[in-house]
Amino acid sequence: MFILSNLLAALAQILDIVFSVLYWLILIRALISWVQPDPYNPIVQFLYKTTEPILYPIRKILPLDFKFGIDISPIIAFLLILFFKSFLVRTLLDLAMRLKT
Repeated sequence: MFILSNLLAALAQILDIVFSVLYWLILIRALISWVQPDPYNPIVQFLYKTTEPILYPIRKILPLDFKFGIDISPIIAFLLILFFKSFLVRTLLDLAMRLKT
Protein backbone atom coordinates (compact mmCIF):
# COMPACT_ATOMS: atom_id res chain seq x y z
CA MET A 1 0.00 0.00 0.00
CA PHE A 2 2.94 2.33 0.42
CA ILE A 3 3.30 2.58 -3.37
CA LEU A 4 -0.27 3.82 -3.74
CA SER A 5 0.29 6.14 -0.80
CA ASN A 6 3.38 7.66 -2.40
CA LEU A 7 1.59 7.96 -5.74
CA LEU A 8 -1.29 9.87 -4.15
CA ALA A 9 1.11 12.14 -2.24
CA ALA A 10 3.03 12.91 -5.45
CA LEU A 11 -0.22 13.56 -7.32
CA ALA A 12 -1.33 15.93 -4.57
CA GLN A 13 1.94 17.85 -4.77
CA ILE A 14 1.72 18.13 -8.56
CA LEU A 15 -1.89 19.35 -8.35
CA ASP A 16 -0.86 21.91 -5.74
CA ILE A 17 1.83 23.27 -8.07
CA VAL A 18 -0.52 23.30 -11.08
CA PHE A 19 -3.19 25.19 -9.11
CA SER A 20 -0.60 27.70 -7.88
CA VAL A 21 0.69 28.32 -11.41
CA LEU A 22 -2.86 28.76 -12.72
CA TYR A 23 -3.60 31.20 -9.90
CA TRP A 24 -0.61 33.35 -10.82
CA LEU A 25 -1.28 33.20 -14.56
CA ILE A 26 -4.87 34.36 -14.05
CA LEU A 27 -3.70 37.12 -11.70
CA ILE A 28 -1.11 38.34 -14.20
CA ARG A 29 -3.68 38.26 -17.01
CA ALA A 30 -6.13 40.27 -14.93
CA LEU A 31 -3.47 42.87 -14.10
CA ILE A 32 -2.27 43.09 -17.70
CA SER A 33 -5.83 43.62 -18.94
CA TRP A 34 -5.86 47.01 -17.20
CA VAL A 35 -3.16 48.45 -19.47
CA GLN A 36 -4.32 47.30 -22.95
CA PRO A 37 -1.38 45.05 -23.85
CA ASP A 38 -0.24 44.36 -27.39
CA PRO A 39 -2.20 41.25 -28.48
CA TYR A 40 0.69 40.15 -30.71
CA ASN A 41 3.15 40.01 -27.83
CA PRO A 42 4.14 36.36 -27.30
CA ILE A 43 3.81 36.65 -23.51
CA VAL A 44 0.31 38.08 -23.79
CA GLN A 45 -0.65 35.37 -26.27
CA PHE A 46 0.68 32.71 -23.90
CA LEU A 47 -1.33 34.17 -21.02
CA TYR A 48 -4.51 34.23 -23.10
CA LYS A 49 -4.02 30.70 -24.42
CA THR A 50 -3.40 29.23 -20.98
CA THR A 51 -6.11 31.07 -19.05
CA GLU A 52 -8.93 31.32 -21.59
CA PRO A 53 -9.93 27.63 -21.25
CA ILE A 54 -10.56 28.35 -17.55
CA LEU A 55 -12.15 31.79 -17.80
CA TYR A 56 -14.37 31.26 -20.87
CA PRO A 57 -16.66 28.61 -19.30
CA ILE A 58 -17.07 30.80 -16.22
CA ARG A 59 -18.09 33.75 -18.42
CA LYS A 60 -20.61 31.55 -20.24
CA ILE A 61 -22.21 30.44 -16.94
CA LEU A 62 -22.52 33.95 -15.50
CA PRO A 63 -25.94 35.49 -16.01
CA LEU A 64 -26.19 38.73 -17.95
CA ASP A 65 -27.11 40.58 -14.75
CA PHE A 66 -23.58 39.98 -13.41
CA LYS A 67 -21.90 41.52 -16.44
CA PHE A 68 -21.75 45.16 -15.38
CA GLY A 69 -18.61 46.31 -17.13
CA ILE A 70 -16.13 44.40 -15.00
CA ASP A 71 -15.07 40.87 -15.78
CA ILE A 72 -15.48 38.96 -12.52
CA SER A 73 -14.55 35.59 -14.02
CA PRO A 74 -10.96 35.82 -12.63
CA ILE A 75 -12.37 36.30 -9.12
CA ILE A 76 -14.59 33.24 -9.50
CA ALA A 77 -11.63 31.30 -10.93
CA PHE A 78 -9.54 32.32 -7.89
CA LEU A 79 -12.22 31.05 -5.55
CA LEU A 80 -12.51 27.77 -7.44
CA ILE A 81 -8.75 27.28 -7.45
CA LEU A 82 -8.55 27.97 -3.72
CA PHE A 83 -11.41 25.53 -3.10
CA PHE A 84 -9.76 22.79 -5.15
CA LYS A 85 -6.42 23.40 -3.45
CA SER A 86 -8.04 23.16 -0.04
CA PHE A 87 -10.34 20.24 -0.79
CA LEU A 88 -8.70 18.07 -3.44
CA VAL A 89 -5.06 18.43 -2.47
CA ARG A 90 -5.71 17.99 1.25
CA THR A 91 -8.00 15.03 0.61
CA LEU A 92 -5.36 13.30 -1.49
CA LEU A 93 -2.69 13.97 1.14
CA ASP A 94 -4.94 12.70 3.95
CA LEU A 95 -5.77 9.60 1.95
CA ALA A 96 -2.08 9.01 1.28
CA MET A 97 -1.28 9.31 4.99
CA ARG A 98 -4.07 6.87 5.93
CA LEU A 99 -2.88 4.35 3.37
CA LYS A 100 0.67 4.56 4.66
CA THR A 101 -0.24 3.42 8.17
